[in-house]
Amino acid sequence: MTASIPPHGSLTDVRGLRVGHFTETRRPTGCTVILAPEGAVAGVDVRGAAPGTRETELLSPLNAIDKVHAIMLAGGSAFGLDAAGGVMRWLEERGVGVPVGPARVPIVPAAILFDLWVGDHTIRPDAAAGYAACDAASTAPVTEGNVGAGTGAAVGKLFGIHRAMRGGLGSASITVGGITVAALVAVNAIGDVVDPATGEPIAGARSEDGLRLQGTMASMRRGELMAPLQAGSATTIGVVATDAVLTKAQAGKLAQMAHDGFARSINPVHTMTDGDTIFALATGASGQGANLTLLGALAADVMATAVVRGVRAATRLSGPGVPDLPCATDLARR
Repeated sequence: MTASIPPHGSLTDVRGLRVGHFTETRRPTGCTVILAPEGAVAGVDVRGAAPGTRETELLSPLNAIDKVHAIMLAGGSAFGLDAAGGVMRWLEERGVGVPVGPARVPIVPAAILFDLWVGDHTIRPDAAAGYAACDAASTAPVTEGNVGAGTGAAVGKLFGIHRAMRGGLGSASITVGGITVAALVAVNAIGDVVDPATGEPIAGARSEDGLRLQGTMASMRRGELMAPLQAGSATTIGVVATDAVLTKAQAGKLAQMAHDGFARSINPVHTMTDGDTIFALATGASGQGANLTLLGALAADVMATAVVRGVRAATRLSGPGVPDLPCATDLARR
């Protein structure tokens, strides 16, 4: 029996946001869009050494545009950045964007993760996939697990993909004092996912026989050799959002503090082979300002919860042309 995952809210609990997935049926990959048609103040913080991103420089507080209209998270490595073009087209057709001369230009930052290990690597999210994700977007609770950007995700790859496990997409939220803070994340880390309460691995690198968790950090401390690694072969990407009123600089700080949630739930994290990136969105729908120390602490907390939920909602990957990747519940049942 699969263990149930207790409810912990969703990114769509933040007023002004909608979320949609496109899940590719020909191989495990996909994309996830976070729509903010009324605009949301945005920031970003990139910690991994091998990022694949679009429009992140625009989010610097030194630059002019302070609001975005969507965030795109996608599989497919750098090829998956094409999905953002479909989001732009969908928004433009609806008159959403920054007025520039005769046109409205939607602002759609994006980040990608590497999932080309699984299936036919020539199949990856494109503009049509991004458009379809927008069509599917709603304010319903976010579907978790191996959907959208988390479809082809894997974790625990430091000893090779054949000893890895399934990653996935998770979400969580909390409301304090009338302000909501929420997170959404596609977990595709090179390291293990750990329970923040105990520090014990939940999913990650497995032993040679594949029957138990190896414990990546314990193995590294013993001096066990890792597999040859390629830059960009992993990456955890996500969004933290709030309905508080924030400036662009504050949104950037919120994204920075949310990375503490990665550090609590992924070990090792922010490596040379990960492109770990977190966007922050502030819709201002609550009409309230907030203490950024409180918001940042809550952001890290919900991000760690979302990471754990993503791997616990994952399902086993097996079949022709793909590695056999068990999920967290497979090993929990042993």
